[in-house]
Amino acid sequence: MLSYGLIILSLALLFFGSYATLFSAFFPNTGIRILDILAEDHHYKYWATLLIPTTTYFVIANWVGWQYYRNS
Repeated sequence: MLSYGLIILSLALLFFGSYATLFSAFFPNTGIRILDILAEDHHYKYWATLLIPTTTYFVIANWVGWQYYRNS
């Protein structure tokens, strides 16, 4: 059951991120408040979308550095 929730959450994040960064420039306002706020924002929509891969990169880099430190 948890796996279905993660899949649905991942697809929702993909939809909102794709709409905010790619498709909002080509479509008019939808009438859905959160999507319209994302479409009108020109700075933080990129920050929120890029936060996940950037955080993942730093977590992995920190973990690898810690492993090098522990095994040296």
